[in-house]
Amino acid sequence: MVILVVANLKGGTGKTTTAAYVAHVLHEWGDRVLLVDADPQGSALRWAEVADWPVATTALPTPKLDRDLPGIVGDRFDAVVIDTPPLAHDRGIVIAALRAATHVLIPMAPSPIEYDRLPATTGAIDTAAEQRPDGHRPEVAILLTKTVASASSTGVYRAVIEEDGYQVLRVAVGHLQRYALAYGQPIERAAATAYADAMEQLLGDEVTVR
Repeated sequence: MVILVVANLKGGTGKTTTAAYVAHVLHEWGDRVLLVDADPQGSALRWAEVADWPVATTALPTPKLDRDLPGIVGDRFDAVVIDTPPLAHDRGIVIAALRAATHVLIPMAPSPIEYDRLPATTGAIDTAAEQRPDGHRPEVAILLTKTVASASSTGVYRAVIEEDGYQVLRVAVGHLQRYALAYGQPIERAAATAYADAMEQLLGDEVTVR
């Protein structure tokens, strides 16, 4: 089973929007998807309720997430997407989610402040891997978000981050009203967005692509 955790040190990086669109992409591809809202603020769960999502959604904001998740998932789902709180605010919850992860997606804008805080997020991934019985480190990828088509910052930060040894997905998510105003609205045709291209690169044959 794919367990994809969306994580970042700071808030405002588009974690909830990313988790929502990724979950809908996988759903539209035909996978049985569970979105887990691990943020105590509950934004993803509230969005699912008001927009009547077709994606199963549950709240699990606990440092025992990795232990509790198997009993919730059972054999009913092909993929789990976990929306996490900011690492700086609820580290225990984020580490628990990372312990359960097969994949970690880090959404970040190509900006100095988000680049500066990237090592804290990847360091938490390493810490979580050390706490797993198998010591396995999940596959980690960075998704550049809130990008501007005419700006050089996207290419500059992509190159810098790759030089640091991190995987940066080929696709970037633009700073579009579609995403900025998406909260509370139904998500339609997610498989036609940049998030679908990102999932094809990150997950490949591990999910059902239709």
